[in-house]
Amino acid sequence: MTKAIRVHNTGGPEVMILEDVEIGQPGAGEVHVRHTAIGLNFIDVYFRTGSYPVQTPFTPGFVAAGVVEAVGDGVDNLSVGDRIAYAAPPIGAYAEERLIAADRVVKLPDEIADRVGAAIMLKGMTTEYLLRRTYAISAGDTILFHAAAGGVGLMACQWASHLGATVIGTVGSEEKADLARAHGCHHTIIYTREDFVEQVNQITDGKGVNVVYDSVGKDTFLKGLDCLQPLGTMVLFGASSGTPDPIDPALLQAKGSLFLTRPSLFNYIAEQESLTQSALELFDVISTGAVQVEVNQEHTLGDAAESHRELEGRRTTGATVLIP
Repeated sequence: MTKAIRVHNTGGPEVMILEDVEIGQPGAGEVHVRHTAIGLNFIDVYFRTGSYPVQTPFTPGFVAAGVVEAVGDGVDNLSVGDRIAYAAPPIGAYAEERLIAADRVVKLPDEIADRVGAAIMLKGMTTEYLLRRTYAISAGDTILFHAAAGGVGLMACQWASHLGATVIGTVGSEEKADLARAHGCHHTIIYTREDFVEQVNQITDGKGVNVVYDSVGKDTFLKGLDCLQPLGTMVLFGASSGTPDPIDPALLQAKGSLFLTRPSLFNYIAEQESLTQSALELFDVISTGAVQVEVNQEHTLGDAAESHRELEGRRTTGATVLIP
């Protein structure tokens, strides 16, 4: 038996209960992982509240780091004792131990601590595919990143700056502007009191940006198109303010033959080779110090409810991990 957070009925943080569960032996292609740190991400809240429907009871969480305790038949890329991390479905990370497909985990380098591995996998691989594959940033590019002081935003500002781009970021307060600038954002726009289209035009001398990265959605999408230079790219990778209204594709032509994409991490890491490559790129910028991550909150697994209260109450900075 092992301990896991179980949700029998969706709702507030109080629905998460620590219970005994039986996980059994790893089947063919699976590994038994003992978690040492579990990553907390806002997508976990969506599952807990029922915004993302899933059959109950369930154990939340996509992200964790740990140690391989046993391997199933056919697993030849991992061995007992290997340190690993993952950010992959199915959910089930809020647990002391679990079974997971071997092709969904990657080995952690010695120089990356378990709690950092758990903190970076989802946000870090999201940043990797956005900046390196959805629109591959080159030195000299100018980008607009909405929610620049968020978990992905802080990593993206550092990584894009490292790649030689000029980074413009929107934030909600002066404190968040300071935070974004401390993480590589060259220009910050406080969207609550400034028109970000006007500010982008001023910063770029009317040229616009090469790419807009938008996880906000409804509140920023249409105006974001006005920030792009001709042939620019709109990357809509989230919708924290709601789903944008549909548009006529002719609008993209009218605004300069723009490109629009709505990507998802799990499409980009669906194959083991692409997952491994994404993780290696992430580990490289973390190991060299080009991108730094602060794990500022740490809770026990049994205190998962409080960690969700802090996250939803916007009382967190940097990353949060749960320790089994």
